[in-house]
Amino acid sequence: MRKLAILGSTGSIGTQALDVAARHADRFQVTALVAHSSSERLFEQVRAFRPQIAALTVEPAQIPDDIKNACQWMFGEDVLTRVVRACDADDVLVSVVGVVGLAAVMEALSCGKRVLLANKEPLVAGGELVTAAAKAAGHPLLPVDSEHSAIFQCLQGAQGNRPERLILTASGGPFRTWDKADIMNATKEQALRHPNWSMGRKITIDSASMMNKALEVIEARWLFDMPPERIDVLIHPQSVIHSMVEYADGAVIAQLGTPDMRLPILYAMSWPERLPTGGQRLDFARMRALTFEEPDPDRFPGLGLAYAALRAGGTMGAILNGANEVAVDAFLHDRIRFGQIAQLVEETMQAVPVCSHPTLEQVFESDRLARAKACELLKDGRYAL
Repeated sequence: MRKLAILGSTGSIGTQALDVAARHADRFQVTALVAHSSSERLFEQVRAFRPQIAALTVEPAQIPDDIKNACQWMFGEDVLTRVVRACDADDVLVSVVGVVGLAAVMEALSCGKRVLLANKEPLVAGGELVTAAAKAAGHPLLPVDSEHSAIFQCLQGAQGNRPERLILTASGGPFRTWDKADIMNATKEQALRHPNWSMGRKITIDSASMMNKALEVIEARWLFDMPPERIDVLIHPQSVIHSMVEYADGAVIAQLGTPDMRLPILYAMSWPERLPTGGQRLDFARMRALTFEEPDPDRFPGLGLAYAALRAGGTMGAILNGANEVAVDAFLHDRIRFGQIAQLVEETMQAVPVCSHPTLEQVFESDRLARAKACELLKDGRYAL
């Protein structure tokens, strides 16, 4: 029986993690649940799982009488780290959105808890710090993203052999076949219509711009200690092969499965074991084709920014991420066009100074400076709709 804390329990990853925890109630005990502001959904989760701690960043007007004394309640902006510190958990699933997850990851590792990482930003913004903390803690970072979980699974068969190349697959999103001019002017409704995956709004927009894949390239560099020039991206519209690893002899090992996030979630929760998800199995006889394309850097410039950030090093990942969060929010609030997301990120990266080998405080300061600069640039008439 492993005790599990879920940060971001009301989001897509969090709710699916609770689904697999309920399916294997003899193996997992949910001891802490944290959400941002979705209080009604959290109340239902507390009724179902009876955790020791439940928390919200935004305090609700009231707690229903039937669960008011069912657990310890916490509220406030710093609730993620306070819950991590206080909870009785073996594993902490970090599935919040944004750089706020970085402090929680660092806190979990310092407390000796195992981190199941669905939040991209900790490694994008603070990869050097997080990987050093994980090494000191003696725990592997267990990836929950389908692509990184796939690579992690493929590496289980390495037998000590050094992989030569990591190949991240991407669906291509809703604009895979669109021309550049149409992508520039895509609407929110079009960008949020992902062909294969059901995700939150911010991640879905990132997937449409391929900025999501840019963040994953940076993650892969830190998770697997792989030089960026040996991390490739291929568009694979069917989303059956979730990623691949190429070895020195030319052999390529791939992980395949239906587009179901419960598989990588449960693999991280149960590692090194495998437990059944109850999901749909692949039917190879019904597959007509598995196709691949190289991403077009002209139509999807965000992907190239990941490699630029890795070349710059230091806090450039934090700058990229902070600027992207501002840009996506601006798009969702009709302040810029879709094609201007990458433009705003790149301009911010060029304007904010980089700090080498940063402390945690310097990472957060670079994030703050990037957001401030991106907001300043948004006032420029070039970004007006």
